Amino acid sequence: MAVKKLYRSRDDRMIAGICGGLGNMFSVDSTFIRLIVVLLCIITGLVPFLTVYLIGWVIIPNENS
Repeated sequence: MAVKKLYRSRDDRMIAGICGGLGNMFSVDSTFIRLIVVLLCIITGLVPFLTVYLIGWVIIPNENS
C-alpha cells in the first residue's frame, strides 16, 4: 500500500496551496476542503486558524511539477 504524502499544490491554489494539497491527498474536491476550512475559521476564530495556516505554509513542501 502506497503512503500518500501531503504537499502544497502548485496547480490548485488560492493562497498557499494547502487546501489543494489536502484535496489531492484525500482524493476529494478542494472546494469541499476550503468550505470546511472556512467553517473551522468561523467556529474557532481567526487567530488560531491563521496560526495553523501559516505554520502549514512554512512546513509543508511544494509538490514537484
